[in-house]
Amino acid sequence: MHLRKRLPSLTALVALEASIRHRSFTAAAKELGVTQAAVSRQIASLEENIGRPLFDRRHRSIEPTPACLILGSTLAESFANIADSVEAVRASSTDVVTIGATIAFSSFWLLPKIAELRELNPSIQIRVVSQDAKLDLESGGMDIGVRYGIPPFNDGTVIASCGDRIFPVCSPEYARSHDLMTFPDGEYELIETDVPNRSWYRWADWFARVGRKKGAVRSTLRLSHYTETISAARSGQGVALGWDTLIATFLSDGSLVKVGDMELEAEGRHNILVPLNAKRSANSDLTAAWLTQALQR
Repeated sequence: MHLRKRLPSLTALVALEASIRHRSFTAAAKELGVTQAAVSRQIASLEENIGRPLFDRRHRSIEPTPACLILGSTLAESFANIADSVEAVRASSTDVVTIGATIAFSSFWLLPKIAELRELNPSIQIRVVSQDAKLDLESGGMDIGVRYGIPPFNDGTVIASCGDRIFPVCSPEYARSHDLMTFPDGEYELIETDVPNRSWYRWADWFARVGRKKGAVRSTLRLSHYTETISAARSGQGVALGWDTLIATFLSDGSLVKVGDMELEAEGRHNILVPLNAKRSANSDLTAAWLTQALQR
C-alpha cells in the first residue's frame, strides 16, 4: 500500500504532537496559530482514523492515553529529524565553506582540488583564506583548516593527514646546463625560502638531516614565500627544495625534475582540521569529506 494512504492527516499529527506537549488543545492551537476548535476537530478525526481515543478529556484538562504517548514519542523524534534535515538543506544553499591554509598549500594543492570539487558540485560556495601565519581556528571564521605540524592540536580535530618527502628540484633547462650527477658537490645556485616559520626546511637543515655536508651553505637567491621559490626554480634560476605533496603537479607536467636520489622524510604532516567549535552544515561536511579523500589519495 502507498505510504500516503497508510498515514493519517499530517496536519492532525502535528496538532497531536503539540497537544501532548502542552496537555491542552488551547495552548496547542495558540502555538500552531489556529483556533482551539480546529485542533479539537483534528484530534477527533485522528481518533476516528485510528479507532481509539487518544486523550482522557477532563473538566479543565486533557491527559494522553498510554497509546497516545507512544505515538507522541515517535512523532516528536520524527519531526525533530525532519526539522534538522530541512535546516541542513536550507543552509547548504546559502552557506559559504571557508578553508584556511598556507599560501603554498592553497596555491599548489588546494585550489586545483577545489576546482575538481566544484566541478562535481557546481552549487557549492568556497572561500579560501591563504596565510603563512598560524590559522586562528577558535574565532569561528573557518570551517576547515589545513596545517602542517605534528598532531594533536588544541584548537581542532584532525580528520585526515599525510606525510611528505623533501628533495632538490630544478627546471629541465637548468638540469641540461649542469652536471646533476655531482650534486651537491658541484657549483649550484641554491634557492632558499627565507621565512621565520621553522617548519619550512632550509638548505642547511636538509643537508644536516640527509647526512651530507656542503661546507658553508650559501643561497644565491632568497625569497619570502615558497610559491616564489618554486616559481624561480621552474624558471631555471637554480635548485630548490621540493615538497612532494605540493609540487607533484610540476613533476608530472615536466616543469620540474628531481635532482639526485637523496630525499628526506618530513618530520611533520599535512593535516586537515575541523575547528572544535565549528558549526556544521551539509556543504562543510561534504567539503571536509572530499578533501579527506583527496589528501589520502
